[in-house]
Amino acid sequence: MKTKTSTPSAEAPGRSRLADVARVAGVSKATADRALHARKGVRSATVQRVVRAAAQLGYLPDESLHQVLRPRPMELIFLLPAGTNQFIRMLGDYVGIVEKQLEPFNVRCRRVEIEGFDAEVLAARLLRHGRQCDGIAFVPLEHPAVREAVATLADQGVHLLTLLSDLPGSRRAAYVGIDNHAAGRTAGYLMGRMLDRKSGKVGLIAGSLSYRGHEEREVGFLQVLAEQFPGLRVVGLREGHDDVAQNYRQARTLLRQHADLVALYNIGGASEGIGRALKEAGLDHKVVFIGHEITPDTRAMLIDGTLDAAINQNPQTEVMNCVRIFANLRAGRDALAGVEPVRAGIAVRENLP
Repeated sequence: MKTKTSTPSAEAPGRSRLADVARVAGVSKATADRALHARKGVRSATVQRVVRAAAQLGYLPDESLHQVLRPRPMELIFLLPAGTNQFIRMLGDYVGIVEKQLEPFNVRCRRVEIEGFDAEVLAARLLRHGRQCDGIAFVPLEHPAVREAVATLADQGVHLLTLLSDLPGSRRAAYVGIDNHAAGRTAGYLMGRMLDRKSGKVGLIAGSLSYRGHEEREVGFLQVLAEQFPGLRVVGLREGHDDVAQNYRQARTLLRQHADLVALYNIGGASEGIGRALKEAGLDHKVVFIGHEITPDTRAMLIDGTLDAAINQNPQTEVMNCVRIFANLRAGRDALAGVEPVRAGIAVRENLP
């Protein structure tokens, strides 16, 4: 015959009840229940007091008491936009890999996909998931609703990290990603050198200028063209929302409107759509094309010459930096203690790993 195992919720006749534990600990019954189940929202000193009361009253066996005293796992969420951006997918895939690796260290992390480029949705999901975790790493959109959600969660003790694009002036704890302004300047410099400083029209496609990171890349790119390559003229900036199909359509439109286009810079992701438009127009080895990130598709385009260069960042480094920063914050250390900054690299066909 099986014997029942005692649990924090067991209140068998003739033994102490949860209400007795709460009374001795000087807390409400609800607080005692949260403490004994290691739920969020109970201070460490209160947990200790509840556990002492439970031990004094014989409410739980010693084994269960030790389990309660074990620190609650650090719950982390990576809130990433859904879509066809392969670099974002790679980030999400790596979160899934480290999820199992971090379990022995009492850390739980998971990815959550949300609709991209909708600030109201992003703000609502931040507030929703903030009730369930210790920290959120997310790709921010520049919008008052998002800033207000960040401030609300910071007041509640939830740590927030901006990922890939920053939200300066907000109450986020840290930014994890490359210097996007420098990345844009690098793209402009590479393009000018590859075109041998000649004059001509340059097309730009961004994911969204609601991403400050994309706006910073555009500013850096335009600065370098104005400073060093004044013969190059930008003829239009279009948003493709980091979507393969939208980028394809935007690139086709640019190529139809400007048959003399000499170069294209994709500020965001999903470069494969632009590459397809260039190939269909027979311009894949004539128009200088610079983008971002090494993904399976951009790698293939670098090898066949459709893409001339990609400014790259390491998704594994970024995920692990987020975890290190969260651990620092939980331990009361400086957020960036021991965290190496994410550095941008330049990938061309000849140096692909």
